[in-house]
Amino acid sequence: MVIPARKRVGSTAAKEKIKKLRVAAYCRVSTETEEQNSSYEVQVSHYTEFIKKNNEWEFAGIFADDGISGTNTKKRDEFNRMIAECMDGNIDMVITKSISRFARNTLDCLQYIRQLKDKNISVYFEKENINTTDAKGEVLLTIMASLAQQESQSLSQNVKLGLQYRYQQGKVQVNHKRFMGYTKDEDGNLTIVPEEAEIIKRIYREYLEGQSLVGIGRALEKDGILTAAGKPRWRPESVKKILQNEKYIGDALLQKTVTVDFLTKKRVKNEGHVPQYYVENSHEAIIPKELFLQAQEEIHRRSNIYTGEGKNKRIYSSKYALSAITFCGDCGDIYRRVYWNIHGRKEFVWRCVTRIEQGPEVCKNRTVKEDELYGAVMTAINKLLAGGNNMIKTLEENIHAVIGETTEYQISEINNSLEEKQKELIKLANKGQDYDHLADEIDELRDKRQILLVEDASLSGENERINELIEFIRKNKFRTLEYDDKLVRKIIQSVTVYEGHFVIAFKSGIEMEI
Repeated sequence: MVIPARKRVGSTAAKEKIKKLRVAAYCRVSTETEEQNSSYEVQVSHYTEFIKKNNEWEFAGIFADDGISGTNTKKRDEFNRMIAECMDGNIDMVITKSISRFARNTLDCLQYIRQLKDKNISVYFEKENINTTDAKGEVLLTIMASLAQQESQSLSQNVKLGLQYRYQQGKVQVNHKRFMGYTKDEDGNLTIVPEEAEIIKRIYREYLEGQSLVGIGRALEKDGILTAAGKPRWRPESVKKILQNEKYIGDALLQKTVTVDFLTKKRVKNEGHVPQYYVENSHEAIIPKELFLQAQEEIHRRSNIYTGEGKNKRIYSSKYALSAITFCGDCGDIYRRVYWNIHGRKEFVWRCVTRIEQGPEVCKNRTVKEDELYGAVMTAINKLLAGGNNMIKTLEENIHAVIGETTEYQISEINNSLEEKQKELIKLANKGQDYDHLADEIDELRDKRQILLVEDASLSGENERINELIEFIRKNKFRTLEYDDKLVRKIIQSVTVYEGHFVIAFKSGIEMEI
C-alpha cells in the first residue's frame, strides 16, 4: 500500500524534527458469520501491525465495529468515537479498507470526510487507492461513494456522481424558484407556466428584432410585468440571463458552478475548472433550439463589434435597424447615422466612423444619404421577392438536413463510447490500477462531443434562418415592400458601402450587389 505524500499545515524548514503523523484505522464487517468475524480480526491485526511498523507514524488506535450494517452511522459506536477523536485533534490520518467499509450512504460518507478535511485530516481507502487529499482522489471518491450507495440500497434511480451525469428517466434537478416560465408538478417535474412563457418568448423575439437589453427591460416595466423575483425593475443582466439560459430549450447544463474544494463545498463559477455536462431534452421547451442559437450568435456579435483597420471596439446601438450592421467597404469600420447640414438644409446621413474620427486622409469612403441607403436595402429585398419560386428552390438546396443527421449519429456513437470507458475507469480504480490514460481519452471524447453539439446547433440555426426566409418569400412574392425597421432586423445580416455600390447580405447567406 502506498500513501501519497501530504503537506502538513504549519510545518517550516526551520524545524529540526518533523512531528510524526498520528494514524488510526477503521475496520468493519457487516454480518455475524464465522468467516466474516475472522475477517474482522484480520483487519484489526493487519492495520495495527501496518501502522506501528512505519517509523514516521504514531499509532493512534484501531476503531472497529463488528457485525453492524454500514447503511448509516447512528449505531456505529466505534466509528463515531473515531470521528470525535479526530475533531479533538488526536488523529492526523485515517486508514480503512474501502469506501463500503467506511460508509454505504453517500451523504454520510461525504459529510464526515468534509469534516475531517476541514481539520486537515486525510482518509485513505486501501482497496480503491484513494487519498482524500489528492485532487484526483476527490473526483474518484464521488464516483465510488455513489456506487457504494447504489449497492447498499439497490435503487436504480441513484445518480452516478462524477461518472456519467446521466439522469434516470431524463430527470434533472433544477431549482425553479425565481425561474420564470416554469414551476414543478407533484412529481417534481418542470412544467411550463403559460403566462410566464409568453414573456420569455417576447424577450427572445424583441432581442432578435434588434432591441437592446435596456430597451427590452424598459418595455417590460412599462407594461407592468414583474421579474421572476416579483420586482418591478428589469435589469439588463436579468434579461441577458434569460437569453442565455439553455433550460428554455428543454436542456440542462450541469456544473455551471464547481466545487473548488470538493470536501468543504466551496463553489465558484465554473470557468474551465472541470468539464460541464449537457443533458438534452430533460423537460419541455419554451424556445426552439434554433431561435436560442440565433440569440447566442447575436449576443456574441453585439459584444464583439471590432471594426476598421485598427479593429476598434464599437458599441452596439439598437436605436436604428441598420446600426452596427452597416460597414465601410474601404476600411471595414461601421457606418453611423449623423445629423448633417448640407448647404443650409439639415438631413440625416450615414458616414464611416473612421472618416468621422480621423478624417479623409485615413478613409475616403463616401457619405450616404439615408434615403439612398434605405432604398438600396429595399431594392435587394424586393429583388429577392421577385425571384419567387426560383429563389425558394435555390434556398431549399442550401438546407443542411443530411449533415445534421450525420452529426447526430456521431454524437450518439461518442456517448456510447464514453459510457464504456467510464465503466472501465471504475474497474481500474477498484483494482488500484493506473487510469490516467482512460481519463485522458474520456476528456478527449467530451471535447469532440461538445464540438459536434455546437456544429449541429449551428447547422440547425442556419437551416431555421433559411426556412424563415423561404416562408417570407412565399407570403410576399411579387409584392413591392417599403422600408420597415422590423423587417430589416429580421432578415438582413449586413450592408457594406462601396464607392459606387452596396452589398446586401441576408441572414440566409445570400448576398446581392445593388
